[in-house]
Amino acid sequence: MIGLAPPEYDPAAPQSAATLPVGSPATVRAYVGELLRRHRTAFILLVTVNAVSVVASMVGPYLLGNIVEDLSQGARHLPLERTAAIFAGALLVQTVFTRTVRLRGAMLGERMLADLREDFLVRAVGLPPGVLERAGTGDLLSRITTDIDRLANAMREAVPQLAIGVVWVILLIGALTFTAPPLALGVLLALPLLIAGCRWYFKRAPSAYRSEAAGYAAVAALLAESVDAARTIEAHRLGKGRVAVSDKRIKQWSGWERYTLFLRSVLFPVINLTHVTIFLAVLVMGGAFALQGWIDVGQLTTGALLAQMLVDPVNLILRWYDELQVAQVSIARLVGVREIEPDSGDASVVPNGRTVQADDVHFGYRAGVDVLHQVTLDVPPGTRLALVGPSGAGKSTLGRLLAGIYGPRTGSITLGAAELSRMPAEEVRRHVALVNQEHHVFVGSLRDNLRLARPEAADAELWAALGAVDADGWARALTYDLDTEVGSGATTLTPAQAQQIALARLVLADPHTLVLDEATSLLDPRAARHLERSLARVLDGRTVVAIAHRLHTAHDADVIAVVEEGRITELGSHDALVTANGAYAALWRSWHG
Repeated sequence: MIGLAPPEYDPAAPQSAATLPVGSPATVRAYVGELLRRHRTAFILLVTVNAVSVVASMVGPYLLGNIVEDLSQGARHLPLERTAAIFAGALLVQTVFTRTVRLRGAMLGERMLADLREDFLVRAVGLPPGVLERAGTGDLLSRITTDIDRLANAMREAVPQLAIGVVWVILLIGALTFTAPPLALGVLLALPLLIAGCRWYFKRAPSAYRSEAAGYAAVAALLAESVDAARTIEAHRLGKGRVAVSDKRIKQWSGWERYTLFLRSVLFPVINLTHVTIFLAVLVMGGAFALQGWIDVGQLTTGALLAQMLVDPVNLILRWYDELQVAQVSIARLVGVREIEPDSGDASVVPNGRTVQADDVHFGYRAGVDVLHQVTLDVPPGTRLALVGPSGAGKSTLGRLLAGIYGPRTGSITLGAAELSRMPAEEVRRHVALVNQEHHVFVGSLRDNLRLARPEAADAELWAALGAVDADGWARALTYDLDTEVGSGATTLTPAQAQQIALARLVLADPHTLVLDEATSLLDPRAARHLERSLARVLDGRTVVAIAHRLHTAHDADVIAVVEEGRITELGSHDALVTANGAYAALWRSWHG
């Protein structure tokens, strides 16, 4: 078959927008099998109820076939009352069981969809933090929104309906073979046409749908990035360039959309031709067989009606199987996280003390390109360490390594002589916490937002934590104080208030080591200074690594590390570094004018 060619490869447009992996066919099959095993009772019940419904639907053709046969034999008295009663009973059974099939199918689909959502979320949360950071918001959002939306219809209807269609076809072909075995040859005549059309289609469809999904993810990621950086784009007059890139991405995505539409435009006529072939073959062959006396007229009538009834289940199977081609791509993207090893770590690796050390650490986000070089640090318990240096020097990267988000390429980061990269993530979080400038307020009450850090915390402890970060004033002014609904669609909090909630969670979590990356950046300098002094009392005795962009933070630190081009070039107290008249002294003079 010749037709529209798939879109050509465009090196400027990514073929896959995913940083997280896409599940292999084996992973998808294993997960679908696991879902069916979880719901096998509901699935068996669905198949059983559907079988009763299908058998009831075949009563009509059998009754009509018997009436035609009796008339052909010259019968003058037909048991119409009994036939009508049987038909009405069968119709009632079919109606009741068809309704039950639809209800059970919808319930089964909803339960499997809920399982899929929960499994993805649980697995994603359990991934190493560095993997999630590298994935970015575009890929994650497209999976949890677009892919789930595409799956919703398939999981609610496609899986149950496919089961219904397969049972329907098997029973109809069985009934046709039982009623008039020669007429089953009509199905075999149309089978090569259907197989050829489906093979042509399904050979091309999966990869086309995968490319379509990747193209959509690329568009979504680009649009999300453009919206987030709108002011920067406007300030640097980058609008035309962004529009051009967007047009290119949209063009490729729409090209794959047109190609998948072309594939369907070939498949559906082939399916219609198959139906016509089956019906004509049964009529022509049945007529010839009836003339030869191999079958009677009643068998021909029943066989023709059963052959006509095959149209609906075959359409049902192919329609939902086509829907599953789209769903298969989405489910592969969702279960792809199962191919990443969870951050289980080694439970036997536990810290023996609170000293944080970095020994000859090298690290890079890409192979062969390190952003940290030969970093060595020794941070005794209770030390306040400030990381300072120009933008892009590697301060935040070093902070993430010290917090256990990433593991070094070479060298080691240890807490109490235990390597952070070998410890389970939950164990790391018990000892070390990272707070940066990106804070999220979850939809729910202020109390629930705070208790994310310590679910068993009493209200008095929540108020104490809010007071420690100077947030108790505005919190008490809320309409329902701790019970006030906050987040999207509820009471809107300012970025500064969201930052204070994040810091209050930190107080409640009570880790002994903290990494603060611009943790007060959203507050004005005077409020930030006041908050830092309040936190100093709360954090007294804890190890604090502060990535300092305001040098008054460095001034209060016990030790200052100057990071330049991924290396620590100076290390010492504020007074010692100012006296040394090096890079820190220059930063301090520029800060104070």
